[in-house]
Amino acid sequence: MRKYISILFTGIACCMVLSCNKLLSEQVPQGTLSDEQVKTPANAEAMVVSAYAIFTTAEDINSSFSMWNFDVRSDDAYKGGNGTSDGDVFHQLEIQQGVLTTNWNINDMWVRLYNSLSRVNSAIALLEECDDSFKMKDQRMAEMKFLRAYAHFLLKRLYKNIPFVMDTHLTNDEYNSMSNTTYTNDQGWGLIIQDLEAAFKVLPEVQADKGRPTKASAAAFLTKAYLYKAYRQDNAQSNQVTSIDETDLAKVIEYSDPKYYSNYGLEKDIHNNFRPEEMYENGIESLWAIQYSRNDGSTYGNLNWSYGLIGPSIIKVTDGACDFYKPSQNLVNAYRTGADGLPLLDNFNAKDYAIASDNADPRLFLTVGMPGLPYMFNKKYIQDETQQYSRGNGFYGYYISLKQNVDPALVGEYLIKGSYWASSMNRIVFRYADVLLERAEAYAQLGNADEAIKLVNQIRTRAKGSTQMFSDYPTRYGVKLFMSNYSGTYDKATAIKIVKMERRLEMGMESERFFDLVRWGDAATVLNKYFAEESDNCAIYSSAHFTPDKDEYLPIPAEQMAAANGHYTQNIGSW
Repeated sequence: MRKYISILFTGIACCMVLSCNKLLSEQVPQGTLSDEQVKTPANAEAMVVSAYAIFTTAEDINSSFSMWNFDVRSDDAYKGGNGTSDGDVFHQLEIQQGVLTTNWNINDMWVRLYNSLSRVNSAIALLEECDDSFKMKDQRMAEMKFLRAYAHFLLKRLYKNIPFVMDTHLTNDEYNSMSNTTYTNDQGWGLIIQDLEAAFKVLPEVQADKGRPTKASAAAFLTKAYLYKAYRQDNAQSNQVTSIDETDLAKVIEYSDPKYYSNYGLEKDIHNNFRPEEMYENGIESLWAIQYSRNDGSTYGNLNWSYGLIGPSIIKVTDGACDFYKPSQNLVNAYRTGADGLPLLDNFNAKDYAIASDNADPRLFLTVGMPGLPYMFNKKYIQDETQQYSRGNGFYGYYISLKQNVDPALVGEYLIKGSYWASSMNRIVFRYADVLLERAEAYAQLGNADEAIKLVNQIRTRAKGSTQMFSDYPTRYGVKLFMSNYSGTYDKATAIKIVKMERRLEMGMESERFFDLVRWGDAATVLNKYFAEESDNCAIYSSAHFTPDKDEYLPIPAEQMAAANGHYTQNIGSW
């Protein structure tokens, strides 16, 4: 299968880059060309490729567009590494203490995403100038609006109040006088949806190049965007959810309708979504994925370096890996099941999960590597409580995230050492299970508990059968796999609780959890309870505290505030 985003742009470019609220020029000198020479289909295609490419080349181990670096604020994961000073700015985010507007990571992600928007808008500007002889013009424009929505979406989840760069013909003065509060929170989501609905109308059902979005990709993105929009945070002086809009929820139902996903479905085994081999990539569940590659003519290929800090440092195998983004004990406990095979919705954290005595949801062993079990299902590498599996010697525990890692047997083939470890494994941005859970959430919030539970049970049925990688664990390691589907009837409040738990179990360690908690308005309650309960497992949480109406979003970076000359308003809270 061809991977489109792996193609790096080497043609003509003149991209206006919004960075620190100033215009910078990215130019590749190619001699003097007339306007008509530039406005060709070939150059427009080159600019489109350039826009795709930046979503791989503009990220790195410290600023991953997957957002794992920022999901350490959730109850799913510890920062990990060699201690609190190893990636200290992320430690500050993890405990929500000492975060400064001058921290490099706060500004770095802002700059990278606005550079991405610049590349996308440059492609749109050139497409606008091409005449109708360019037969792919409308489709390429739809693809670029999809990418523009994606960059704005990532920014909005992080910073809430952002400048929206929708006009591709802004002058320098107009750029430098933009405000980050021109639009209300609801209007900001509306702008993202505006681009997506325009893309949805034009994008085809199937794309030859797998990295290009399809109509189903846009429908999945619209489902997510409308769900975020539904949880209104309309008070400019608060980050609390003021209402849940039923009109937006109806749109979630509309865009998650199965009729838009005839080419997609659930993988037979959830683990197939997290395998690097070509036979598994761009599978039936992958609605849109960032495409990485190997052996494409360059030294390392167009590999995914953004997970380079996550792997364990196994002697003479993955030496030098850094052991970040480690699953929390709280997350592991959430996979425990009761005598009925269902999650322990209210008391899952009453005691720590133990292999020898507790029933477990099979997804635990596809999400979390645990001492006493094979790492990445490879029996040559049994995890133990040593520095190989915990650089911090147990400071952040001994669990390992599995969804971003690759079987050590594939070192040199799909897992490659450069300055850090990298993989050619795709990163799925939108997968079909996510759409089903969002549809279930909308139904639950609208009071249709029966439909919500039916969708949850689809996810659970697949999960129950997802044992291809560890079918011998019960006999060999004493693991107790036991899960059931929900039956009976549930009221609205219980249905919502069920959907929220199912979302955590299905999407664990996929960097959605913190943003879900903020979207629901649950962050302060859930995280402060987590900090209090977790301090025995991870001592750093004894000083952690989540401050509502502040910690839901990152501050606007100090460098951006200074460059904006008074046109930006700092996010609320005592920054």
